[in-house]
Amino acid sequence: MIKTILWDIDGTILDFHSSAENSLKNTFKKFGYGEITDELLHMYEGINDVYWRKLEKGEITKEKLLVERFVEFFRKIGIENARAKEFNQAYLNGLLDTIVFMPEAYETVKKLHLKYKQYIVTNGVKQLQHKKISKAKIEEFFDDIFISDEIGYEKPQIEFFNHVFDRIEPQNRDEVIIIGDSLTSDIAGGIRAGIHTCWYHPSNEENHSDIKPECTVTSHLAFQELLKQL
Repeated sequence: MIKTILWDIDGTILDFHSSAENSLKNTFKKFGYGEITDELLHMYEGINDVYWRKLEKGEITKEKLLVERFVEFFRKIGIENARAKEFNQAYLNGLLDTIVFMPEAYETVKKLHLKYKQYIVTNGVKQLQHKKISKAKIEEFFDDIFISDEIGYEKPQIEFFNHVFDRIEPQNRDEVIIIGDSLTSDIAGGIRAGIHTCWYHPSNEENHSDIKPECTVTSHLAFQELLKQL
């Protein structure tokens, strides 16, 4: 029986894609780089994903990731002398301008906190994540918040999850489930930690990776139903 839920936030509770797209468009204009097209957005997302995978593998620090993703992006699109560090900070600040929930996410975490212990587990930037969670007004639904910047390890590293379990109430790990949209951080980390795993995957595209979640849901309502079966 599940008693504890570990929640990823970006892409699982909050619609990070919408916030990121809005911030990129506004920051491009602010820095005088013109309009950012859908093609350029897609290019940036690909570069950004590569750098976050490097972080998960311990191949780069988050500080370098945040700047170097834009250095590479600007180089590829031919913007010379781009102020990547300043651009990144403006982009991060802009992420707070648009707080959008994934469908049924707010209602789900609000409802489930009455029955389950709930914790946020995120690889996000600590200053940004705390502000984002506060602005979304969801703190009251969670018993604690674990951010990789504050722990010193990233999901899916086992040290991240060991830190979490050292600080939450004594748990039988068979009574814990993690839900997240990332196979490489949330699901891989949950598997390493020996807990139940649920891949939140609204697009319902086929999983071609070697990482196999125990469960997959395409909506938060489906996750609520799943919990009744575990």
